[in-house]
Amino acid sequence: MTSSKDQSSPKNFTTPFNRWAYGGFVLLSIYFLLINKDVASAMSNLGIALAFDPFDQRVTWPARPLYQRVWLLIHLGLTLALFAFLLLAP
Repeated sequence: MTSSKDQSSPKNFTTPFNRWAYGGFVLLSIYFLLINKDVASAMSNLGIALAFDPFDQRVTWPARPLYQRVWLLIHLGLTLALFAFLLLAP
């Protein structure tokens, strides 16, 4: 007979995967921006990185710590700034 302590829930691998994917896309966008001077690719990779939330996705937005919300809003602001640069640059 098994007790409830013996049963374990499956391990959640989404947060570690998301952190690696987020970091990879951010590094890729930095590479495109600084090395290749390709603002469009840097902006798109920075935007894709937002899809991989590096923090616990089970936590709702109002329940997140302030530093996480500020981090994600700055990230979004940088992405929008690159987009605006693409639209307004000659």
